[in-house]
Amino acid sequence: MRRVVVTGVGPVTPIGVGAAEFLAAQHAAKNGIRPITLFDASDLSVRFAGEVDVDVAGYLEPKEARRLDRFVQFALIGADLALADSGLTAEEVAGEHTGTCVGSGIGGLATWEEQSKTRFERSPMRISPFFIPMLIANMASGHVAMRFGLTGPSSSVVTACATGSGNIGDGCRMIQRGEADIVFAGGSEAPVTPMGIGGFAVMKALSTRNDSPETASRPFTASRDGFVAGEGAGILILEEYERAVKRGARIYAEVVGYGTSADAHHITAPAPGGTGAIAAIKRALKDAKITPDQVGYINAHGTSTEANDLNETLAFKAVWEGHGAVPPVSSTKSMTGHTLGAAGGIEGIATVQAIHHGVLPPTRNYIDPDPALDLDYIPEGARAKRVDVAISTNFAFGGQNACLVFKRV
Repeated sequence: MRRVVVTGVGPVTPIGVGAAEFLAAQHAAKNGIRPITLFDASDLSVRFAGEVDVDVAGYLEPKEARRLDRFVQFALIGADLALADSGLTAEEVAGEHTGTCVGSGIGGLATWEEQSKTRFERSPMRISPFFIPMLIANMASGHVAMRFGLTGPSSSVVTACATGSGNIGDGCRMIQRGEADIVFAGGSEAPVTPMGIGGFAVMKALSTRNDSPETASRPFTASRDGFVAGEGAGILILEEYERAVKRGARIYAEVVGYGTSADAHHITAPAPGGTGAIAAIKRALKDAKITPDQVGYINAHGTSTEANDLNETLAFKAVWEGHGAVPPVSSTKSMTGHTLGAAGGIEGIATVQAIHHGVLPPTRNYIDPDPALDLDYIPEGARAKRVDVAISTNFAFGGQNACLVFKRV
């Protein structure tokens, strides 16, 4: 089976846009959480989120931008950044040898809200003709393909918060099977809207620390009180190994394993004891032909919710039982917030950067350790450490779980 490597990354995040800025922000444990500015949130119980600060006009023409939902704008910016980072040119990727696998957990939420207002306040026949094309989740992949003339296989995995990892995993399979030589893969999300924040708030899923947004996302702590919503995109250039070596590409890491599972338990709550997470991690490690003791770092889902952080920790302990200590674990959501369908893409980037640069990102806001959670969560700041193998985990509403295994080449 053909080998797959990561040769370019395009992070669009609340703590930085582009590979260098995102990397520096991780190492500085930068805060990306602040009061919401995208709309008036004064009537909501939660009034903060992780917003992306990016000049869309620097990447998209005004007319084009107006016809794209924010999640598609992020995907295109991420794709531009990833392509530039890879050293490939637009001419080199155009054609049937390049595929797209970019998803969104929700799709065009802001577009849906805006056009619903038009329908009820004016008339259904005043809805924009771009409504459906702006709304549907596969448009991230579609527009990336159209932007660069990518006529290879194209797909959009939609598995809520596991979306980004699912698209990377499926994109990897495209190359392994010989269906493509290059794939743009990852996820994008723009949920910071009245309905997005309001919907999660009424579920009691979000932190309510309006008086201290910068400390609200605190994974694995005793005082965690919910996740913080964020927006952004994470796009990776996956490339067939021999092709990448032949052109002298800079290789971040190899994608060696991918595993998924279903909890089949509850619409929002994880299975007790992290049984679904255990299955996904074990399948990914088996796919990679890697044993747990070979893993040097875990980029955890780490949402800052009571249930996830406990069950994820239990899952790690179960997988590593009999294989030595669980390696260092951190949650970059402590900095970016939870970017939902984009999380796997953004955190996949953080993981391959950790391998390539030999620095593990920290868990910000590790204020008060939870006695029930006793792993090494890298609380003291970024840690210089060479690791040869790292995993990234993501778990979703609906009980869908995903794990990716990356390895130093």
